[in-house]
Amino acid sequence: MKKLFSIFLLMVLALVIAACSSDSSSDGEDNTSDSNDTEEPTESEETTEGSDEEASGGTVEIFSWWTGAGEEDGLLALIDLFEQKHPGIAIDNAAVSGGAGTNAKAVLATRMQGDDPPSTFQVHGGAELNEGWVAADKMEPLNDFYEEQGLMDKFPQDLIDMVSKDGNIYSVPVNIHRGNVIFYNMQVFEENNIEVPTTMDEFFAVADKLQEAGITPLALGDKESWTSTQIFENILLGVLGTDDYQALFDGDIPFDDERVVEAAELFKKTLSYVNEDHASRNWQDASQLVGEGEAAMTNMGDWAKGYFSNDLDLATNEDFGYFPYPDTVGDFMVITDTFGLPKGVENPESVKEFLSVLGSVEGQDAFNPLKGSIPARVDADPEKYDQYGKDTMDDFNNGKLAASLAHGSAAAEGFVTKMNQAVNIFVTQLDVDNFIDTLKNASGEL
Repeated sequence: MKKLFSIFLLMVLALVIAACSSDSSSDGEDNTSDSNDTEEPTESEETTEGSDEEASGGTVEIFSWWTGAGEEDGLLALIDLFEQKHPGIAIDNAAVSGGAGTNAKAVLATRMQGDDPPSTFQVHGGAELNEGWVAADKMEPLNDFYEEQGLMDKFPQDLIDMVSKDGNIYSVPVNIHRGNVIFYNMQVFEENNIEVPTTMDEFFAVADKLQEAGITPLALGDKESWTSTQIFENILLGVLGTDDYQALFDGDIPFDDERVVEAAELFKKTLSYVNEDHASRNWQDASQLVGEGEAAMTNMGDWAKGYFSNDLDLATNEDFGYFPYPDTVGDFMVITDTFGLPKGVENPESVKEFLSVLGSVEGQDAFNPLKGSIPARVDADPEKYDQYGKDTMDDFNNGKLAASLAHGSAAAEGFVTKMNQAVNIFVTQLDVDNFIDTLKNASGEL
């Protein structure tokens, strides 16, 4: 009986073990099926997925107003290069069109004030950056980034100063545009036996000759008033020279100085040679007048070069030529587009990866030939650029630099706004005394 009882116990134990093994196997199969089909991921699974997303770099939102010809091409080339180098980081091209940046800046202001900054955004070096977003404590310093990337000797010191405030560097320049350049239709000049003017007196003599021939001397599209402000700033530069030009916006020279009055008189005379429909045109429309030969010249930043080449399919130094604004030979009106690191972004390291590509030789040489600008770096490859690019690079490296007022580099935004308003009124009324009084009153914003 004892032996039979022992055997019975062993059989029962074996059945229990078999049952447990069967239940365990069945549960495992059901759990696997459930987790694949119906069950929500566990907290540990969510953490793993989040880590994978962070490892991929997330998304970098690039905020700009580059939606037009040439500029959009350059931006897309830069984005393509970045995606090749960093396939794990997604790019959101958040460009806002319209108003030559006016619309984008309004959207940006709302977002920044609402603590919803884009990952990085286009901003002009100088006062627009430093007296705007840096002064508002919205930007992270990039001193360590510059050191890590070896950038301190890759940009001219004057350019680094334009993106610095109180000893800290706040953005990376991607390009250099020149504001004091006039583009002209070479066929119009040749057919009318016209030489390139180098002084304002020569310019007015050329304009008279063109007007007598029934050709608009100077194309202007001031639907946005900054284009007229750009003409005035170039006349100011020619009259004052680079040092006193900056001194004017530093508050060291008053706006009723006799030389500023002289510049206003020259501006008034210049406006007598522009197309009658200037107020209904933008800068592209004005450039098109030159490309089609209806007008002879236009003063525009060299993004117009990208427009001539990419949109109008015109050849440099065959269909259109270029020369410095009269009386500014040897001077270089600097406009630089830069990108920085706003405070509070979710993935600053990924943003720095984008800034690294943007600031590299490869990045700048991918972007600038299409944009119509030249690289901000001093070691970029000149052979990547046409003759216009080569000439502009030489002028930039050897010329006296002046910061553009019309593009937010020379003075704070409050003054630039009032300057644009004053210019807009002046273009209509042509009242020099009222213009000077308005500028003098606005100088309190400096």
